[in-house]
Amino acid sequence: MPLSRRRFIQSMSLSVLPLLKPRISFSATLSPNSTPGDVLVCVFQRGGVDGLNMIVPHADDDYHLLRQNLAIPRPGEGEGSAIDLDGFFGLHPSMSALKSIYDAGDLAAIHATGSPHETHSHFDAMDFMERAFLEKGGIFTGWLGRHLESLMNAGSAPFRAVGMGKATPTSLRGEGEVVPVAISSIEEFDIITNPGEEDAIKDTLGELYDGKSFVDTQAQQTLAATALLNEQEPSQYEPENGAEYPTDEFGQLMLQVGQLIKTEELGVEAICVDIGGWDTHNQQAGILSGLLTTLSDTLAAFYTDMGTRMECITLITQSEFGRRASGNASLGTDHGHGNCMLAMGGGVNGGQVFADWPGLGDGQLYGPGDLDVTTDWRTVLGELLSKRLGNNNLEGVFPDYTMPPNFLGVFQSI
Repeated sequence: MPLSRRRFIQSMSLSVLPLLKPRISFSATLSPNSTPGDVLVCVFQRGGVDGLNMIVPHADDDYHLLRQNLAIPRPGEGEGSAIDLDGFFGLHPSMSALKSIYDAGDLAAIHATGSPHETHSHFDAMDFMERAFLEKGGIFTGWLGRHLESLMNAGSAPFRAVGMGKATPTSLRGEGEVVPVAISSIEEFDIITNPGEEDAIKDTLGELYDGKSFVDTQAQQTLAATALLNEQEPSQYEPENGAEYPTDEFGQLMLQVGQLIKTEELGVEAICVDIGGWDTHNQQAGILSGLLTTLSDTLAAFYTDMGTRMECITLITQSEFGRRASGNASLGTDHGHGNCMLAMGGGVNGGQVFADWPGLGDGQLYGPGDLDVTTDWRTVLGELLSKRLGNNNLEGVFPDYTMPPNFLGVFQSI
Protein backbone atom coordinates (compact mmCIF):
# COMPACT_ATOMS: atom_id res chain seq x y z
CA MET A 1 0.00 0.00 0.00
CA PRO A 2 1.46 3.42 -0.92
CA LEU A 3 2.64 5.55 1.97
CA SER A 4 1.18 8.96 2.63
CA ARG A 5 3.64 11.85 2.51
CA ARG A 6 3.27 12.35 6.27
CA ARG A 7 3.86 8.66 7.06
CA PHE A 8 6.85 8.47 4.71
CA ILE A 9 8.51 11.46 6.37
CA GLN A 10 7.81 10.02 9.83
CA SER A 11 9.40 6.70 8.86
CA MET A 12 12.44 8.23 7.23
CA SER A 13 13.00 10.55 10.19
CA LEU A 14 14.20 7.45 12.00
CA SER A 15 16.84 6.69 9.39
CA VAL A 16 18.08 8.80 6.50
CA LEU A 17 18.80 6.98 3.22
CA PRO A 18 21.18 5.33 3.12
CA LEU A 19 21.52 4.71 6.87
CA LEU A 20 23.68 1.61 6.76
CA LYS A 21 25.83 0.17 9.53
CA PRO A 22 29.60 0.32 8.88
CA ARG A 23 31.80 -2.74 8.48
CA ILE A 24 31.51 -3.71 4.83
CA SER A 25 31.66 -1.12 2.05
CA PHE A 26 30.61 -1.31 -1.56
CA SER A 27 31.88 0.82 -4.40
CA ALA A 28 29.89 2.77 -6.91
CA THR A 29 28.37 0.89 -9.80
CA LEU A 30 30.83 0.53 -12.63
CA SER A 31 30.93 -2.29 -15.11
CA PRO A 32 33.91 -4.59 -15.38
CA ASN A 33 36.29 -4.10 -18.27
CA SER A 34 35.90 -6.38 -21.26
CA THR A 35 39.39 -7.76 -20.61
CA PRO A 36 39.06 -10.97 -18.61
CA GLY A 37 40.82 -10.96 -15.28
CA ASP A 38 40.87 -12.49 -11.84
CA VAL A 39 38.79 -11.48 -8.88
CA LEU A 40 41.32 -9.83 -6.57
CA VAL A 41 41.17 -10.34 -2.81
CA CYS A 42 43.48 -8.10 -0.77
CA VAL A 43 44.05 -9.01 2.88
CA PHE A 44 45.64 -6.21 4.90
CA GLN A 45 47.35 -7.31 8.13
CA ARG A 46 47.03 -4.06 10.04
CA GLY A 47 49.52 -3.32 12.77
CA GLY A 48 52.73 -4.54 11.12
CA VAL A 49 53.04 -8.31 10.98
CA ASP A 50 56.35 -9.89 11.97
CA GLY A 51 57.25 -11.25 8.55
CA LEU A 52 60.46 -12.75 9.91
CA ASN A 53 58.45 -15.14 12.07
CA MET A 54 55.68 -15.63 9.53
CA ILE A 55 57.97 -16.83 6.73
CA VAL A 56 61.02 -17.82 8.75
CA PRO A 57 64.56 -17.51 7.31
CA HIS A 58 65.54 -20.53 9.38
CA ALA A 59 68.83 -21.13 7.52
CA ASP A 60 70.10 -17.61 8.27
CA ASP A 61 72.28 -17.96 11.39
CA ASP A 62 71.94 -14.25 12.14
CA TYR A 63 68.18 -14.69 12.51
CA HIS A 64 68.73 -17.06 15.42
CA LEU A 65 71.46 -14.87 16.96
CA LEU A 66 69.26 -11.77 16.90
CA ARG A 67 66.15 -13.47 18.27
CA GLN A 68 67.33 -15.44 21.26
CA ASN A 69 63.85 -15.59 22.81
CA LEU A 70 61.65 -15.27 19.72
CA ALA A 71 63.32 -17.25 16.94
CA ILE A 72 61.32 -20.13 15.49
CA PRO A 73 63.48 -23.27 15.73
CA ARG A 74 64.88 -24.79 12.58
CA PRO A 75 62.81 -27.55 10.96
CA GLY A 76 63.13 -30.80 12.85
CA GLU A 77 64.29 -29.20 16.09
CA GLY A 78 61.32 -30.28 18.14
CA GLU A 79 57.94 -28.84 18.97
CA GLY A 80 57.22 -25.46 17.48
CA SER A 81 59.86 -25.73 14.76
CA ALA A 82 59.46 -24.12 11.33
CA ILE A 83 57.82 -26.02 8.49
CA ASP A 84 60.44 -26.12 5.78
CA LEU A 85 59.57 -24.66 2.39
CA ASP A 86 62.74 -24.57 0.34
CA GLY A 87 65.69 -25.31 2.59
CA PHE A 88 66.14 -21.66 3.59
CA PHE A 89 62.66 -20.38 4.43
CA GLY A 90 59.90 -22.05 6.41
CA LEU A 91 56.35 -21.46 7.56
CA HIS A 92 55.61 -20.53 11.16
CA PRO A 93 54.34 -23.78 12.76
CA SER A 94 50.89 -22.24 13.24
CA MET A 95 50.53 -21.92 9.47
CA SER A 96 50.51 -25.63 8.68
CA ALA A 97 47.12 -25.32 6.95
CA LEU A 98 48.83 -23.52 4.05
CA LYS A 99 51.56 -26.10 3.41
CA SER A 100 49.48 -28.26 1.07
CA ILE A 101 48.48 -25.18 -0.96
CA TYR A 102 52.16 -24.24 -1.24
CA ASP A 103 53.04 -27.78 -2.31
CA ALA A 104 50.25 -27.68 -4.92
CA GLY A 105 51.89 -24.62 -6.49
CA ASP A 106 49.08 -22.19 -5.62
CA LEU A 107 50.83 -20.28 -2.81
CA ALA A 108 53.98 -18.17 -2.94
CA ALA A 109 55.71 -15.82 -0.53
CA ILE A 110 57.57 -12.63 -1.41
CA HIS A 111 60.11 -11.72 1.26
CA ALA A 112 62.16 -8.61 2.05
CA THR A 113 59.41 -6.57 0.43
CA GLY A 114 57.61 -3.45 1.52
CA SER A 115 57.69 0.31 1.22
CA PRO A 116 61.02 2.09 0.79
CA HIS A 117 59.76 4.93 3.00
CA GLU A 118 61.54 4.92 6.35
CA THR A 119 58.50 5.76 8.49
CA HIS A 120 57.70 3.66 11.56
CA SER A 121 54.30 5.33 11.96
CA HIS A 122 51.33 3.00 11.47
CA PHE A 123 49.15 5.82 10.17
CA ASP A 124 51.66 7.14 7.65
CA ALA A 125 52.83 3.71 6.48
CA MET A 126 49.28 2.45 5.88
CA ASP A 127 48.35 5.68 4.12
CA PHE A 128 51.41 5.52 1.83
CA MET A 129 50.77 1.86 1.06
CA GLU A 130 47.07 2.22 0.32
CA ARG A 131 47.55 5.29 -1.85
CA ALA A 132 50.76 3.79 -3.34
CA PHE A 133 52.21 7.28 -3.10
CA LEU A 134 55.03 8.03 -0.68
CA GLU A 135 54.26 11.65 0.19
CA LYS A 136 51.62 13.25 2.36
CA GLY A 137 49.05 14.94 0.18
CA GLY A 138 49.26 15.40 -3.55
CA ILE A 139 47.28 12.27 -4.42
CA PHE A 140 44.31 11.21 -2.33
CA THR A 141 43.01 8.26 -4.31
CA GLY A 142 43.96 4.65 -3.65
CA TRP A 143 45.83 2.30 -5.96
CA LEU A 144 42.85 -0.04 -6.36
CA GLY A 145 40.50 2.85 -7.00
CA ARG A 146 42.79 4.13 -9.73
CA HIS A 147 43.09 0.63 -11.18
CA LEU A 148 39.31 0.21 -11.36
CA GLU A 149 38.78 3.64 -12.87
CA SER A 150 41.40 3.00 -15.54
CA LEU A 151 39.34 -0.01 -16.73
CA MET A 152 35.98 1.74 -16.71
CA ASN A 153 33.25 1.02 -19.24
CA ALA A 154 29.74 2.36 -19.42
CA GLY A 155 27.28 0.21 -17.52
CA SER A 156 26.51 -0.95 -14.04
CA ALA A 157 27.94 -3.56 -11.67
CA PRO A 158 26.88 -2.72 -8.11
CA PHE A 159 29.55 -4.75 -6.37
CA ARG A 160 32.53 -4.11 -8.58
CA ALA A 161 34.69 -3.39 -5.53
CA VAL A 162 34.01 -4.31 -1.92
CA GLY A 163 35.80 -3.25 1.25
CA MET A 164 35.30 -5.38 4.34
CA GLY A 165 36.55 -4.42 7.79
CA LYS A 166 36.22 -1.67 10.35
CA ALA A 167 36.60 1.14 7.83
CA THR A 168 36.43 1.70 4.10
CA PRO A 169 40.00 1.10 2.87
CA THR A 170 41.80 4.05 1.34
CA SER A 171 43.04 1.77 -1.43
CA LEU A 172 39.51 1.75 -2.94
CA ARG A 173 39.15 5.51 -2.98
CA GLY A 174 38.68 6.97 -6.47
CA GLU A 175 38.05 10.32 -8.11
CA GLY A 176 34.30 9.96 -7.76
CA GLU A 177 33.43 6.99 -9.94
CA VAL A 178 34.28 4.65 -7.05
CA VAL A 179 32.21 5.76 -4.04
CA PRO A 180 32.15 3.28 -1.12
CA VAL A 181 29.02 2.73 0.97
CA ALA A 182 29.53 1.33 4.48
CA ILE A 183 27.39 -1.45 5.92
CA SER A 184 27.74 -3.93 8.76
CA SER A 185 27.46 -7.29 6.96
CA ILE A 186 25.76 -8.88 3.98
CA GLU A 187 22.78 -9.82 6.11
CA GLU A 188 22.43 -6.30 7.51
CA PHE A 189 22.92 -4.46 4.22
CA ASP A 190 19.51 -2.86 4.00
CA ILE A 191 17.61 0.34 4.56
CA ILE A 192 16.72 0.83 8.22
CA THR A 193 13.11 1.80 8.79
CA ASN A 194 10.02 0.85 10.73
CA PRO A 195 9.16 -2.87 10.76
CA GLY A 196 6.59 -3.78 8.12
CA GLU A 197 7.12 -0.66 5.99
CA GLU A 198 10.34 -1.62 4.25
CA ASP A 199 8.83 -2.55 0.87
CA ALA A 200 6.58 0.50 0.75
CA ILE A 201 9.45 2.83 1.59
CA LYS A 202 11.68 1.28 -1.07
CA ASP A 203 8.92 1.73 -3.64
CA THR A 204 8.48 5.35 -2.63
CA LEU A 205 12.22 6.00 -2.75
CA GLY A 206 12.38 4.45 -6.20
CA GLU A 207 9.76 6.92 -7.39
CA LEU A 208 11.47 9.88 -5.72
CA TYR A 209 14.95 9.16 -7.07
CA ASP A 210 14.13 8.24 -10.67
CA GLY A 211 16.18 10.90 -12.42
CA LYS A 212 19.74 11.06 -13.72
CA SER A 213 21.37 13.34 -11.15
CA PHE A 214 24.23 12.13 -8.95
CA VAL A 215 21.87 11.84 -5.95
CA ASP A 216 19.30 9.94 -8.01
CA THR A 217 21.97 7.59 -9.34
CA GLN A 218 23.39 6.89 -5.89
CA ALA A 219 19.94 6.20 -4.46
CA GLN A 220 19.11 3.88 -7.34
CA GLN A 221 22.38 2.03 -6.82
CA THR A 222 21.71 1.66 -3.10
CA LEU A 223 18.24 0.26 -3.73
CA ALA A 224 19.57 -2.13 -6.38
CA ALA A 225 22.32 -3.28 -4.04
CA THR A 226 19.93 -4.01 -1.19
CA ALA A 227 17.69 -6.01 -3.53
CA LEU A 228 20.61 -8.08 -4.82
CA LEU A 229 21.93 -8.90 -1.37
CA ASN A 230 18.54 -9.66 0.08
CA GLU A 231 18.21 -12.40 -2.54
CA GLN A 232 21.39 -14.11 -1.34
CA GLU A 233 20.09 -15.33 2.04
CA PRO A 234 23.52 -15.09 3.70
CA SER A 235 22.44 -17.01 6.78
CA GLN A 236 21.73 -20.03 4.53
CA TYR A 237 25.12 -20.02 2.78
CA GLU A 238 26.89 -23.38 2.80
CA PRO A 239 30.62 -23.47 1.91
CA GLU A 240 31.58 -26.08 -0.65
CA ASN A 241 34.03 -29.00 -0.62
CA GLY A 242 33.78 -29.47 3.13
CA ALA A 243 35.37 -26.08 3.89
CA GLU A 244 35.03 -24.92 7.49
CA TYR A 245 35.70 -21.26 8.14
CA PRO A 246 36.83 -20.22 11.63
CA THR A 247 34.05 -18.65 13.66
CA ASP A 248 36.03 -15.52 14.53
CA GLU A 249 35.59 -12.18 12.79
CA PHE A 250 38.13 -12.70 10.02
CA GLY A 251 36.87 -16.17 9.27
CA GLN A 252 33.29 -14.97 8.95
CA LEU A 253 34.30 -12.01 6.79
CA MET A 254 36.10 -14.34 4.40
CA LEU A 255 33.08 -16.64 4.34
CA GLN A 256 31.08 -13.66 3.08
CA VAL A 257 33.81 -12.90 0.54
CA GLY A 258 33.29 -16.40 -0.82
CA GLN A 259 29.56 -15.87 -1.07
CA LEU A 260 29.97 -12.56 -2.90
CA ILE A 261 32.39 -14.04 -5.43
CA LYS A 262 30.13 -17.01 -6.14
CA THR A 263 27.18 -14.70 -6.83
CA GLU A 264 28.28 -13.86 -10.36
CA GLU A 265 25.54 -11.31 -11.07
CA LEU A 266 27.08 -9.02 -8.46
CA GLY A 267 30.06 -8.41 -10.74
CA VAL A 268 32.71 -8.48 -8.01
CA GLU A 269 36.20 -7.57 -9.23
CA ALA A 270 38.11 -6.59 -6.09
CA ILE A 271 37.56 -7.19 -2.37
CA CYS A 272 39.59 -5.76 0.52
CA VAL A 273 39.55 -7.44 3.94
CA ASP A 274 41.30 -6.34 7.14
CA ILE A 275 42.67 -8.49 9.92
CA GLY A 276 44.11 -6.47 12.81
CA GLY A 277 46.13 -7.07 15.95
CA TRP A 278 49.61 -7.50 14.44
CA ASP A 279 51.32 -4.78 16.52
CA THR A 280 53.09 -7.26 18.81
CA HIS A 281 55.25 -5.11 21.10
CA ASN A 282 54.65 -7.38 24.09
CA GLN A 283 54.58 -11.16 24.61
CA GLN A 284 54.60 -11.74 20.88
CA ALA A 285 54.96 -15.52 20.72
CA GLY A 286 51.47 -16.44 21.88
CA ILE A 287 49.71 -13.54 20.18
CA LEU A 288 51.40 -14.11 16.84
CA SER A 289 50.73 -17.83 16.96
CA GLY A 290 47.01 -17.24 17.43
CA LEU A 291 46.83 -14.64 14.68
CA LEU A 292 48.72 -16.80 12.21
CA THR A 293 46.48 -19.76 13.00
CA THR A 294 43.44 -17.61 12.24
CA LEU A 295 45.00 -16.26 9.06
CA SER A 296 46.16 -19.60 7.66
CA ASP A 297 43.08 -21.62 8.66
CA THR A 298 40.83 -18.99 7.11
CA LEU A 299 42.81 -18.73 3.86
CA ALA A 300 42.88 -22.53 3.61
CA ALA A 301 39.09 -22.66 4.14
CA PHE A 302 38.59 -20.01 1.47
CA TYR A 303 40.83 -21.91 -0.94
CA THR A 304 38.88 -25.12 -0.31
CA ASP A 305 35.52 -23.39 -0.60
CA MET A 306 36.39 -21.76 -3.92
CA GLY A 307 37.58 -25.02 -5.48
CA THR A 308 38.17 -24.63 -9.21
CA ARG A 309 37.20 -20.96 -8.96
CA MET A 310 40.69 -20.33 -7.56
CA GLU A 311 41.89 -20.50 -11.17
CA CYS A 312 40.32 -17.06 -11.57
CA ILE A 313 40.96 -15.65 -8.09
CA THR A 314 44.17 -14.08 -6.80
CA LEU A 315 44.56 -13.34 -3.10
CA ILE A 316 47.42 -11.27 -1.69
CA THR A 317 48.38 -10.28 1.84
CA GLN A 318 50.26 -7.15 2.85
CA SER A 319 51.09 -5.17 5.97
CA GLU A 320 52.32 -1.61 6.43
CA PHE A 321 55.78 -2.65 7.65
CA GLY A 322 57.58 -5.49 9.40
CA ARG A 323 59.15 -5.77 12.84
CA ARG A 324 62.61 -5.12 14.23
CA ALA A 325 65.07 -7.95 13.54
CA SER A 326 65.82 -8.35 17.23
CA GLY A 327 63.36 -8.69 20.10
CA ASN A 328 62.72 -6.15 22.84
CA ALA A 329 62.71 -6.39 26.62
CA SER A 330 58.97 -7.18 26.64
CA LEU A 331 59.42 -10.36 24.60
CA GLY A 332 57.97 -8.58 21.59
CA THR A 333 59.22 -6.72 18.56
CA ASP A 334 59.14 -3.03 17.71
CA HIS A 335 58.22 -1.40 14.42
CA GLY A 336 60.50 -2.41 11.58
CA HIS A 337 60.87 -2.05 7.83
CA GLY A 338 61.10 -5.00 5.42
CA ASN A 339 58.34 -7.60 5.49
CA CYS A 340 56.70 -10.48 3.65
CA MET A 341 53.69 -10.83 1.35
CA LEU A 342 51.71 -13.93 0.38
CA ALA A 343 50.08 -14.62 -2.99
CA MET A 344 47.53 -17.39 -3.47
CA GLY A 345 45.60 -18.55 -6.50
CA GLY A 346 45.64 -20.63 -9.64
CA GLY A 347 47.53 -17.90 -11.49
CA VAL A 348 50.35 -17.79 -8.93
CA ASN A 349 53.71 -19.40 -9.65
CA GLY A 350 53.59 -20.96 -6.22
CA GLY A 351 55.63 -23.48 -4.34
CA GLN A 352 58.46 -20.99 -3.90
CA VAL A 353 59.63 -17.99 -1.91
CA PHE A 354 60.65 -15.00 -3.99
CA ALA A 355 63.40 -13.10 -2.19
CA ASP A 356 66.46 -11.01 -2.95
CA TRP A 357 67.55 -11.78 0.59
CA PRO A 358 69.57 -8.88 2.10
CA GLY A 359 70.75 -10.80 5.16
CA LEU A 360 70.48 -9.94 8.84
CA GLY A 361 74.13 -9.55 9.76
CA ASP A 362 76.17 -6.49 10.66
CA GLY A 363 76.08 -3.99 7.83
CA GLN A 364 73.07 -5.69 6.23
CA LEU A 365 70.28 -4.34 8.43
CA TYR A 366 68.33 -1.21 7.61
CA GLY A 367 68.20 1.83 9.90
CA PRO A 368 67.93 0.97 13.60
CA GLY A 369 68.10 -2.78 12.97
CA ASP A 370 65.40 -3.78 10.50
CA LEU A 371 65.15 -6.22 7.64
CA ASP A 372 65.94 -4.22 4.50
CA VAL A 373 63.48 -3.83 1.61
CA THR A 374 64.89 -5.24 -1.61
CA THR A 375 61.57 -5.53 -3.48
CA ASP A 376 59.26 -2.53 -3.56
CA TRP A 377 55.73 -3.79 -2.90
CA ARG A 378 54.48 -1.82 -5.88
CA THR A 379 56.49 -4.13 -8.12
CA VAL A 380 54.43 -7.05 -6.83
CA LEU A 381 51.16 -5.16 -7.28
CA GLY A 382 52.18 -3.96 -10.73
CA GLU A 383 52.90 -7.50 -11.89
CA LEU A 384 49.58 -8.62 -10.42
CA LEU A 385 47.59 -5.91 -12.19
CA SER A 386 49.39 -6.45 -15.48
CA LYS A 387 49.37 -10.24 -15.62
CA ARG A 388 46.19 -11.20 -13.78
CA LEU A 389 43.85 -8.19 -14.13
CA GLY A 390 44.70 -7.01 -17.64
CA ASN A 391 45.82 -3.50 -16.69
CA ASN A 392 48.79 -2.16 -18.63
CA ASN A 393 48.33 1.45 -17.49
CA LEU A 394 50.64 1.02 -14.50
CA GLU A 395 51.88 4.59 -14.74
CA GLY A 396 48.37 5.77 -13.95
CA VAL A 397 47.98 3.41 -11.01
CA PHE A 398 51.47 4.07 -9.55
CA PRO A 399 52.17 7.69 -10.56
CA ASP A 400 55.44 8.19 -8.66
CA TYR A 401 56.99 4.78 -9.30
CA THR A 402 58.79 3.35 -12.30
CA MET A 403 58.38 -0.38 -12.63
CA PRO A 404 61.60 -2.37 -13.04
CA PRO A 405 62.30 -3.74 -16.55
CA ASN A 406 61.51 -7.28 -15.41
CA PHE A 407 58.91 -8.57 -13.00
CA LEU A 408 59.67 -11.17 -10.34
CA GLY A 409 57.63 -13.90 -11.99
CA VAL A 410 55.19 -14.33 -9.10
CA PHE A 411 52.16 -14.42 -11.40
CA GLN A 412 51.25 -16.15 -14.63
CA SER A 413 49.80 -14.16 -17.50
CA ILE A 414 46.08 -14.57 -18.16
